[in-house]
Amino acid sequence: MALYQDSLKVQVLTLALLTSNKRLSHCYSLAVSRYSFDNDLLSTEQRISYEEDGFLLIKGLVSGEDIDRFRVAFERICRREVQVPGLVVMRDVSIAKSEFVPNQKAISKLQDFQEEPELFRYCNLPQILNYVECFTGPNIMAMHTMLINKPPDTGNKTSRHPMHQDLHYFPFRPADRIVCSWTAMEKIHRQNGCLVVLPGSHHGTLKEHDYPEWEGGVNKMYHGVRDHDPNHPRVHLEMDKGDTVFFHPLLIHGSGMNQTQGFRKAISCHYASADCYYIDVRGTTQENIGQEVKEIAARKYAVNDVTFEDTWAVRGRLVQGDRTNL
Repeated sequence: MALYQDSLKVQVLTLALLTSNKRLSHCYSLAVSRYSFDNDLLSTEQRISYEEDGFLLIKGLVSGEDIDRFRVAFERICRREVQVPGLVVMRDVSIAKSEFVPNQKAISKLQDFQEEPELFRYCNLPQILNYVECFTGPNIMAMHTMLINKPPDTGNKTSRHPMHQDLHYFPFRPADRIVCSWTAMEKIHRQNGCLVVLPGSHHGTLKEHDYPEWEGGVNKMYHGVRDHDPNHPRVHLEMDKGDTVFFHPLLIHGSGMNQTQGFRKAISCHYASADCYYIDVRGTTQENIGQEVKEIAARKYAVNDVTFEDTWAVRGRLVQGDRTNL
């Protein structure tokens, strides 16, 4: 990893000498870009930034009008005004008070909203897909959808999310053709639990994950990396409403406690190239999450022969191009 980063720095310095020659600069980008395709959207500096750091923040990408519509759709689900097939509603283990409905635990996250037309519209926004294509190529599947509603912490620290790599949850590869789009639905800062990333950690391998041993409890499916360098530099991604960060599935990231009195909202989708393929996670570090997901699916749908891959195949939706494989 160190040799790779040193090599890339040398190439970045070389680029400075080539900026006056567009043809040579274009050849340079072809030579070093492992994580993105040649395109007319990303600048050379943005491609190098994603190459080095594993994430790219785009300011004001999603309009306030769109985000307000997503918020209304979320509130309707919270009030049980609509029933969405396949939707997973997660509630914080320590919050007794709902944001919208009396006598209900607070909804901390919606997952798998592919059957809710208004929320899934986020996954089809042209300005989002234009960036996604830079990382996945033209055939794009929306594989995993979330609306995160981080609640005010009760003092048990359950509103934090352990440091993790998203690839831990995905039985498909290659990792370099997967990207997350994560959009702030309001101003997000360190006080209400912004994302924290370890720049450059995507150059490593998938690490072992499990539930952290936290005294206050851990929310379901919130696995964390078992061993990461605590001295690795961190970046807190403070974002305004509509700002969107794109990041690699091996990037180690998490979020802190929400120390405010309001709920912190964001909407996201994990995309993958339709050319990706499924893998068998048995005997790997992903076996624990694969078994957990299979058990949840078996209880929810009353089936016994479901596989980890099956649970993903039924959720994936083509959003651009051709469904070539996934």
